[in-house]
Amino acid sequence: MHHRTVAELMTRDVVRARRELPFKDIVKLLAENDVTAVPVVDELDRPMGVVSEADLLRKSADQADPSGLTPIPHLEAWERAKAEGARAEELMSAPAVCARPEWTVVEAARLMEVHGVKRLPVVDETDRLQGIVSRSDLLRIFLRRDDAIRDEITRDVLHRTMGLAPSEVTVEVHEGQVILGGSVEFKSLIPIIERLCRSVDGVVSVAQHVTYRTDA
Repeated sequence: MHHRTVAELMTRDVVRARRELPFKDIVKLLAENDVTAVPVVDELDRPMGVVSEADLLRKSADQADPSGLTPIPHLEAWERAKAEGARAEELMSAPAVCARPEWTVVEAARLMEVHGVKRLPVVDETDRLQGIVSRSDLLRIFLRRDDAIRDEITRDVLHRTMGLAPSEVTVEVHEGQVILGGSVEFKSLIPIIERLCRSVDGVVSVAQHVTYRTDA
């Protein structure tokens, strides 16, 4: 099976901010490129962190309400420092959580989930910026055509990996939802087939109605 890699899904033409970029220029950079965050890089183009709209909005949140009706929210020391920052390296969320080009979608998605981030700068073996991958990029695998998913399951999962004949297990795919039918020799094969089908890029769910001839 061929799992799509970060390199296949990432944006290569990355909008980035230099560490010394002033606050207003960061706002302008985001607006002109219609993005909500950019990686902040050092002199060697290595990501130091990411500055987002949320980081910039801390400055507005730290301002007093002229009417005096809205109290200034309590900020931790690190949040206060960011709210008072004037340059990218002072405003960014750091360190940068990065991915590698050869990673699979699963690896990138797990890292995003663990760190609670929406995007990952992608770096090479020297930690230099190569691209950026976002949640929406990873979701593109679910745009795969049903027939492509069915062909991969039939060819790679059932035939090449499991050694099953096409007549043994039937495969239907509708909107990424896989339905398996047919019959196999051993009961123990069924959960293996189901697990491998779930790992195919673009599969939303798997329902199996496979019977067996021997309970080994």
